[in-house]
Amino acid sequence: MKWLTVLCLLVVCFVCLSVAQVSYDDCCLKYSKKHSRTIQKHAVRYRMQEVDGGCNLPAVIFTLKRGKVYCVDPAERWVPKLIRSLESRAKKVFTQTI
Repeated sequence: MKWLTVLCLLVVCFVCLSVAQVSYDDCCLKYSKKHSRTIQKHAVRYRMQEVDGGCNLPAVIFTLKRGKVYCVDPAERWVPKLIRSLESRAKKVFTQTI
């Protein structure tokens, strides 16, 4: 009977630990404000960060040629233009490889 109680306690502990695990998403916590020209010149890709899960800030995450990452406010005026530019570059590369 004691073993059954110990086993039940262990199972409950494991379930609690697995439920309580926190997944740290790769989220932007604040916007980069000073590097707009650098980002516009050297951005090679982007991804959108939506407000969900552990991320509570909408952002566009730009990756530069050497791997540096900047989080930018999607409401900035220059952001949609840069996104369109990156998408058109990606389409050109894709059509050239076919």
